[in-house]
Amino acid sequence: MSVIIDRRLNDRNKSAVNRQRFIRRYKAHIQRAVTDMVADRSIRDMERGGTIDIPVRDISEPSFRHGSGGDREIVHSGNRTFNPGDRIARPKGGGQGKGSGNEGGEGEGQDSFSFALSREEFMEIFFDDLELPRLVRNVLGDIKEKRPQRAGYTTSGSPTNLSVNRSLRNALGRRIALTASARRELAEKEAALASLAFAQNLVDDPAARQHPVPADEEIVAVPDESPDTLRAEIAELKRRIARVPFLDDIDLRYRHRVFVPQPKSQAVMFCLMDVSASMDERKKDLAKRFFTLLYLFLTRKYEKVEVVFIRHTEDAEEVDEDRFFHDPKTGGTVVLSALHLMREVIDARFSPSAWNIYGAQASDGDAFGADPEKSRGYLEGELLPYCRHYAYIEVPDEQSRISTLASAYRRIECEHFAMREVLERRDIFPVFRELFSRELTS
Repeated sequence: MSVIIDRRLNDRNKSAVNRQRFIRRYKAHIQRAVTDMVADRSIRDMERGGTIDIPVRDISEPSFRHGSGGDREIVHSGNRTFNPGDRIARPKGGGQGKGSGNEGGEGEGQDSFSFALSREEFMEIFFDDLELPRLVRNVLGDIKEKRPQRAGYTTSGSPTNLSVNRSLRNALGRRIALTASARRELAEKEAALASLAFAQNLVDDPAARQHPVPADEEIVAVPDESPDTLRAEIAELKRRIARVPFLDDIDLRYRHRVFVPQPKSQAVMFCLMDVSASMDERKKDLAKRFFTLLYLFLTRKYEKVEVVFIRHTEDAEEVDEDRFFHDPKTGGTVVLSALHLMREVIDARFSPSAWNIYGAQASDGDAFGADPEKSRGYLEGELLPYCRHYAYIEVPDEQSRISTLASAYRRIECEHFAMREVLERRDIFPVFRELFSRELTS
């Protein structure tokens, strides 16, 4: 058994193994710190690493030490400042904590431990335990994904793939086949030697000749060969049998695996964002933050996921990533136009039989006239039957109220449709984890 000891060092000449152990051990605390960090970041800095602070009390561990033990009487020196019964105020300032510097001596401080995360560590913790719900491997794509599959046994291979049971079975069969005739002849020679010894005993013992042979005993013919000849032949046969090796190279069998193409999951995510005049800068910032997380999540976790960006005012258009996040277009609001365009793109490029289709829509919900009801009916009847999962994120005004679009969407009865509300930055990441957690796949 080989043991591999990882002695790699990180950029500060510290053990990389200890670093990963620390991240695994305090994963929940680090995730909470990462969530708080994301709420304060700009969209462009969303995926970079950073320094997080963890309360010291959360990472402290119990320890054992040797006490003095027994009964002791200690006399301490007195002082000229305090008398028995005086109340001592807390020290002001000092330490590295979360308290404000202008309120020393008031309230309780909280010491913290700073821990720097690289970009890869940040993204791994950020999107841990997230995945696209109900993702199905249903097609053989252009790039076939090959996976190993058992294909019997072979006579050559790596020692790690050696099949001990099959090799010993082959060795046993070979030894039986090669020594079968020798073992039969050995049994005959040993029986002949035994019968010769029995006959010789009758000749040498006169008393034995007077007793008749019982009827149930078989009379064995006495061989013509001498006992010495028989013993020599028996010894030679035993040497012939012993010369057959217990295990030979031709007995070895290795588990054989071949790579065969497997069905590959193809997925497309439609990002629909309302950029109408009612979407002010705060609402657009919340919507763009949600879609930024979604885009980073898809590009990091999945190699074959297409992302289609659709923005809409009174009309909808498919745009690229840069225009989706940075173009300052505005106008009226017609939600149905975005849903119509999504269906047109599905019909043209993404067959539901070959693609896993997902949708995410963000809006403030301010739709007018018959648009909310038409959008609900079109979404429920024309899009949701083809979608694995569809999420609607509403970014209402600061005074939370039920919008006309949300009132219509609430009547949708579909298990893979989810609707959430985001009021401030800190709500985005918890809502995102709720929508794309692994529990949704069960």
